[in-house]
Amino acid sequence: MLTLNVKDLSTPDLHNYLQHAIAPRPICFASTIDGGGRVNLSPFSFFNMFSSNPPVCVFSPSRRTRDNTTKHTLQNIYEVPEVVINMVNYAMVQQTSLASVEYPKGVNEFIKAGLTQLPSQLIKPPRVAEAPIQLECVVNDVIALGGKGGAGNLVMAEIKLIHISESILNENRTIDQLKTDFVARMGGDWYCRANKDNMFKVPKPNTEIGMGIDALPHHIRNSKILTGNNLGQLGNLAGLPDGASVKAYRDKHMGKIPVLADSLHFAAQEMLNTGNTAEALLLLLTQEK
Repeated sequence: MLTLNVKDLSTPDLHNYLQHAIAPRPICFASTIDGGGRVNLSPFSFFNMFSSNPPVCVFSPSRRTRDNTTKHTLQNIYEVPEVVINMVNYAMVQQTSLASVEYPKGVNEFIKAGLTQLPSQLIKPPRVAEAPIQLECVVNDVIALGGKGGAGNLVMAEIKLIHISESILNENRTIDQLKTDFVARMGGDWYCRANKDNMFKVPKPNTEIGMGIDALPHHIRNSKILTGNNLGQLGNLAGLPDGASVKAYRDKHMGKIPVLADSLHFAAQEMLNTGNTAEALLLLLTQEK
């Protein structure tokens, strides 16, 4: 394993390692306005939500490493403490990337990137009409993390209005995650796309306390076939079924249960892969130990 002491790395190298390591990151496509009414639009991937009561997002325009200057977005926020956070989907990712170009102050990236300005309802900066979700925010605070190149500036943006495109809503008028087609930032030139081809569900163990992998019998915990993810699925169950349930399962499936341990574990893994966790555990417990 490669071990790096951050004190031995230059700021650009450290930045590069962290961008590749902490990924994927959602993109805050921030539209701001300065005291003279000039609009700026720029993406930031040091971004996430941090509170729902009050609803607060945080993003960080870092100081430039080459000359320690600050970005126009940060300058604008000090002048007019308001921002629209526009969420980025695949259909606009190339235009978003184009808006990241460091144009001179006063140049409107909406125009450069061919995006449509949409008036906000409560604040001055405009929204990106093409964005599937637009969050109108007021800036409560800016926390400088340092004074050298590469230092972040945490912008605390409290959400006041949420605009959601009809195209990503389901019949219950809530957001359908399969329709959003969001993109996220990784290291270097890399992005990733969240769509139905690469999204998956992991049931949350919130309603019942999972028994944990340590509660599984030894022959299951030390399987040569089952992966850590498989064991995690089993450990999320509330507990082991009783002996009568295992016997009933064995009797019902007599002649169909694999005799060899590896074959039985492969069969259980197939059940786990299709989300049939409780039956997979019953099958595994039919193994005589």
